[in-house]
Amino acid sequence: MKLTLLGTGNVQACPLYGCDCLACQRAVKDPSKARHLCSAVLEVNGKQILIDANHPQLQSLFPAGSIDAIVLTHYHMDHVQALFELRWGVAEPIAVYQPNDKQGCDDLFKHPGILQFQPPLSENQAFELANINIIPLALHHSKPTLGYLFCSEHGRIAYLTDTLGIPDQSWQQLLRHPPNYVVIDCSHSPLHRSSNHNNLSDVLELAHALPDSQWVLTHISHELDHYLMQHPDYLSANVQVGADGMQLIL
Repeated sequence: MKLTLLGTGNVQACPLYGCDCLACQRAVKDPSKARHLCSAVLEVNGKQILIDANHPQLQSLFPAGSIDAIVLTHYHMDHVQALFELRWGVAEPIAVYQPNDKQGCDDLFKHPGILQFQPPLSENQAFELANINIIPLALHHSKPTLGYLFCSEHGRIAYLTDTLGIPDQSWQQLLRHPPNYVVIDCSHSPLHRSSNHNNLSDVLELAHALPDSQWVLTHISHELDHYLMQHPDYLSANVQVGADGMQLIL
């Protein structure tokens, strides 16, 4: 099982248009430090499962027939925007698994094209895809949002964005099924508080409570990158900063 982080940036991405902070200057000079919008792809048992769909080169990265399913965390535009073009493709239908959000995003439900939207997933009720078990986990966000615990014979990977904290039922699932990796929303530095997203202090507290898992930061703002450039020793031993293209392999 291999998870590749296609993008690790928050809604602003990095570099942010017009910003001259140190993080954005670094991303301009060194494209490897840039961040696309937050998404990933899971490769398991010969299948490719997209987690969210927003990469600007999505259709060139994944030619027709190479996407076996799409799993959505939620319907904010910065997580689903590539679906608007993908749906009109001339290709086999693609199953889309989703949280229970009747509004969805714009007219995707009305004009799905090749996208086959599956019945809404239920929190903590596992389903099978590509011969692995996937447990949907409720998250704290402004739209109905799910994280996912991917469970294979080789181990477990949790993917948890967008969220502020982890709801108790979801936390109990992680305690019962400790992941090898937890990819976690960390949008802000400790200097910033949000009603929808973790800051670095929130994540370090969670990581301390589940020390045998490796925690990987995603949904990162340029502000957090800037902070970490100035405080490189702030992270704990089991927490690392995600990067576009990073691969987690079990």
